[in-house]
This record gives sequence, structure tokens and C-alpha cells, in this order.
Amino acid sequence: MNVKPYSRDRLLSKRSKTKREAVRGGGLQAFFQEWLPKLVLSPTLAVTAVFVYGFILWTGYVSVSKSRMIPNYEFAGLDQYERLFNSPRWAQALDNLAVFGILYILVCILVGLALAVLLDQKIRGERILRPIFLYPMALSFIVTGTAWKWMLNPGLGIEKLMHDLGFENFQFDWIIDSDMAIYTIILAGVWQASGFVMAMFLAGLRGIDQDQVKAASIDGASMPRIYWNIILPQLRPMFMTAFVILAHMAIKSYDLVIAMTGGGPGFATELPATFMYTHTFTRNQLGVGAASAMIMLFTVAAVIVPYLYSELKGEKRV
Repeated sequence: MNVKPYSRDRLLSKRSKTKREAVRGGGLQAFFQEWLPKLVLSPTLAVTAVFVYGFILWTGYVSVSKSRMIPNYEFAGLDQYERLFNSPRWAQALDNLAVFGILYILVCILVGLALAVLLDQKIRGERILRPIFLYPMALSFIVTGTAWKWMLNPGLGIEKLMHDLGFENFQFDWIIDSDMAIYTIILAGVWQASGFVMAMFLAGLRGIDQDQVKAASIDGASMPRIYWNIILPQLRPMFMTAFVILAHMAIKSYDLVIAMTGGGPGFATELPATFMYTHTFTRNQLGVGAASAMIMLFTVAAVIVPYLYSELKGEKRV
């Protein structure tokens, strides 16, 4: 049987065909590599655009409308904001937020930094202590609030335990004292968040060049001076990140307050988030609730936007 060899033209034609198929296949692969992530993310982006940013715009419009029990889209200007800031309960919520926010952020940062410095000394049992300190952050605020409510209840918790142990004059009834109840919210919040702050500071401490510390120690610098002049300045990004996260958590605090005190006694632990929920869903003042929600949004934006701007500006410089 005679097999005719391929001619030169047929070989060239076959090679060009193979090359075209390879180019076509590579183009198809490049197309999928470029568009597949966008196609996968597009449903999430669409849902976020509608149910997050869309409802933010809707809430903003409701806050300048005549809405009461149900939405009323007749424009009313800033009437709802005027009613909001004339409310003594809203003023109480802002005062409580100032006390809660300042102490919550400050104490969380101080406790978290102290725990991070302690663990950075390579102490024995660090692997056990680290998850113990981080464990509270794994709990929901509802669980944390319920547990602390039981512990601080004079008839069930610490006060009853001390009475049972024979200390009849011991008194610890902050949770039912209108002047001290807000501090019980701070106590529970610090207990939950300080471990998370510790983890951030510990990561920053482990990233510091130890040669600088050793050089300063050789030069005779004391350890407090080394921390103040060398280590803490390098933790500035951690301080800023902790501040932004804690401020955001303080402004939107709702479930911890509801679980512990329900905003009481009276309105002693009322915060903007509980005020917004109460007026929107239980007191049928939709416009006032929307106005309070927008004030909370502007407050969070005032904290986060400068931080994001500084971060993006820093990346451009790099």
C-alpha cells in the first residue's frame, strides 16, 4: 500500500490551522478569566446595591418626608430632624453615647494594649491565654448581655453570692441604678472587645524590628522608655484601626443594651440605636426613626471616611 507524503502546502495549512485554534482557545480562556469573577460577583453587588444603598437612600428620603405610622412621601424638609433634636429622649441617648463611646474605646484600647504587651513577653502559657482572651469576641452581644445581666442581677448574681458567703452588707446593684447602669454596659462591652484589640496590638508588636529594641537596650534605655519612644509610635496604625472599629461598634450598639437593660431603668441606658428601633417599630414614628438612623449614618461616616482617605492616600504615596 502506497502512502503519499504530505505536500509542503498541506503541512503549512495544518500548522496555521492549529495555531488559529490555539489562539482562539487562548482568547476564550482569557475571556473567562476576565469576566467569570465579575459574573460571579454581580448578583452580590446587585443585592448590596438594592438592599443596602437603595434602602439608605429610601431612609434618607423618609427622614425628610411627613411619614408617621406608614410612609408618606410628601416632602417636609427638616421637620423630622427638628422633632428629633427637640426630644429629651434623644438628648439622653446622645449623652449616654458620649459616656459609653469615650469610656468603651479608651478602656478597650488600654486593656487590649496591656494584654498584648504581657503576651509579647513570651510568657509561659501564652498559647492557652491567647484563646482565652479572644474567646469573648466569638460570642454574640446577645449572649454577652444575657450572661452579664444574670451576673449583675442583685437577686441572682454577684451580690447574692457575696451575701451567701456571709458578706451581708455587700451591695452591687449598678444594673438597676439609673446613675450607674450605663457603666454596666461599658463593663460588658469592654469584656467582649478587649481581646480583639489585644490581638491587633499583639500582631503589631510581633511585627516590630527587634534590632531597634536591642540597640536601644544596649545604649542604656529603660524598657518603659523603649516602649514610649520606639514601640508605641510604630503601633500608630493599630491605634487608628482599633479606634475606628470600636467607634463604629459603639455608635451602632443595640443588642448588648437590649439584652442587659432594655434601655432602662427608665431611659438611663438609651442609645441612638435603641432610640431608632423604638420610635420606628413600637412608637410608630417612622420619620423620626429614619432621621435618627441618618444621624447615626453620618456619625459613622465621619469616623470611617477620613480613615479610608488616609489609607488610600498612604497607598498612593507608596
